[in-house]
Amino acid sequence: MRSRIYFFWAIVASSLAFVQLMAANLPTKEDARLQPIFQSNRVWNAVTTTHDGRAFVGFPGADGPGTEVEELSPDGQGKPYPDAAWNNWQPGQDPANVFVHVNALRIGPDGALWIVDAGAPGFGKPGVPGAARIFRFTLNDNKPARVYSLAAAVTPQSYIDDIRFNGRMAYLTDAGAPALIVLDLESGEARRVLDGDSSVTDKRPMYADGKLIRTADGKPLHIQADQIEVSPDGQYLYFQPASGPLARVDTRYLDDPHFSAKDLASHVEKNWVDTPTTGGTAIDANGTIYLSDVNKRRILTISPDGKVSTLISDPRLIWVDAMWIDRDGYLWIPATQLNLTPGLNAGRQKVHYPVFIYKMKIDAGPPPRDHS
Repeated sequence: MRSRIYFFWAIVASSLAFVQLMAANLPTKEDARLQPIFQSNRVWNAVTTTHDGRAFVGFPGADGPGTEVEELSPDGQGKPYPDAAWNNWQPGQDPANVFVHVNALRIGPDGALWIVDAGAPGFGKPGVPGAARIFRFTLNDNKPARVYSLAAAVTPQSYIDDIRFNGRMAYLTDAGAPALIVLDLESGEARRVLDGDSSVTDKRPMYADGKLIRTADGKPLHIQADQIEVSPDGQYLYFQPASGPLARVDTRYLDDPHFSAKDLASHVEKNWVDTPTTGGTAIDANGTIYLSDVNKRRILTISPDGKVSTLISDPRLIWVDAMWIDRDGYLWIPATQLNLTPGLNAGRQKVHYPVFIYKMKIDAGPPPRDHS
């Protein structure tokens, strides 16, 4: 009898979910190309993999505190990386040798694991002095070979979001105080550019699943410079606030410290592509950008000439965040459900666990300039 009741309510719940998807004009049919790979009972927002099969994930703490970075075994079991001590920062603690708040990670073109510490214990929270850093971990010994301080390029409101590589240069987005950061990987010098420029400022309302995104106190959420990619030839940097539009600029203007702020801003194509509210992006070796549309649970592609197409739509693609392309031609897709966490859902926790990472074949590899 109990099994019959359970089956009845399972059917009811499934029917209600279908009706809700239809009402919000969201996809209702699952796409067989989407393969579930890993699952978790915490919300993650980043995944990266090595040539020999190691996988790392990052947790933004959006649904509660816990480990910042984990390495996943092939069966999906996670362990703190590089160890538990690095993942156990406490308020008031010296941030040396500990992550304050990891927001992004990726295997770089050198094969090392690069980890972005946002510098603040959460989005919208005051920065911790000395915490905004980039860590370069070598994977043969799992130790930080170098730590880059971003102190010279951040403000008290900064929240360092993500990183991409271009030779000796790396570029980062500041989602808290709108700007880009140019980091010279040889000298370690960090420069703040396009500070407060309209191209990095979130000026439009953000939507997910047809709903306005609101902070825990009910105000409309604004995420400044967020998504970022480098073209395979290194010529262009693409970037945008989370609500779009996607801009681009020739990297020679970014790399030259002698350009004035006004001159640099004049070279930005500020409305290169009109994009929707976006959780994350990736770019392949052909220059095609993959961009999540969190309002319609789909992934779009943008060709090098700016043409937009739909790659896949699926009801499981709930707030796709930072994607990853491996050398076997698979797009890794974290479906994070961030829009159902309290900080993006007016204080309400509505995440449906487990949270998944999927992958799908795209028959294109990554650009070696950013990661190989």
